[in-house]
Parts: sequence; C-alpha cells; structure tokens
Amino acid sequence: MKRTIENKSEIVKKLNSLLANYEMYYQNLRALHWNIKGKLFFMLHEKYEELYNESAEVIDEIAERILMLEETPLHTYEDFIQNSSIDAVKNITDASKSLEVVLDNQQELHKVAYEVIDIASESGDEGTVALVSDIISSLEKSIWMLKSSMN
Repeated sequence: MKRTIENKSEIVKKLNSLLANYEMYYQNLRALHWNIKGKLFFMLHEKYEELYNESAEVIDEIAERILMLEETPLHTYEDFIQNSSIDAVKNITDASKSLEVVLDNQQELHKVAYEVIDIASESGDEGTVALVSDIISSLEKSIWMLKSSMN
C-alpha cells in the first residue's frame, strides 16, 4: 500500500533546488580540479576529484528520489543556473581561495538540505528524510574537515 505524502510538490521543488545546487557545486569542483596550481596541487587535485565523484552519486540519488515521487528532476544547465543559490566560479587557481569556495558551496548545500528535510519531515516523507539525512551527515563531516584544514 502506497502512503500519500503531503506537500509533495513543495518537497519536489526543494529537492530540485538541492539538485541544482549540487550540479553547480559539482561543476565548481571540476573547474577547481582542472585549474588548481601551486604547492598543494597534487593534494587538492586529487581531493577535488574525490569530491566531484561523490557529488555525482548524490546528484543521481536526488534525481532518482524526485522520479520516485513521480515528478521530473531539473536536467538542463539553464535549469541549474536559474534554481541554484551557488554561483559558478571561474579562473580560480589559488589553493586558499579554492578551499574557501568549496567550504562556501558546502555550507550552502547544508542550508538547502535542511530546507528539504524540514518540509519532508513535516510531510511524512520518510524516504526523502532518510536520503537527505545522509547527505547532511556527509556535508557536516566535510565542512568540519575543511574548516580544520584552513586553521
């Protein structure tokens, strides 16, 4: 028996916002990975690849959740740009600046993820709550690690 989820359209709207933000974060990580220079090149080049690979998995999970809710995930660059609070970065080669970008992006993802979990929790959407709870836990660990590396 399928349970009715209240506020499904609002949940999907918030999930699409999280999806768009993750897509922008993903592209920022790709740009940082390609363009990083300096003494920390090898470490950050590898780390940014690890982060964008993880992000690709999260993006897929969010899009699949939207499909499970019988809606359509955003899927064009235009959609991502219009629905993201994360801006694209360009020509960043400095290690410190790149770390600030990643931290800022992750903090924004964390904020948006909480918007999703709040509405999903209020609406009895346990599938979305479970998915986004895992995303939040992962972001919190990464934010902590980034902050620790920047001190």
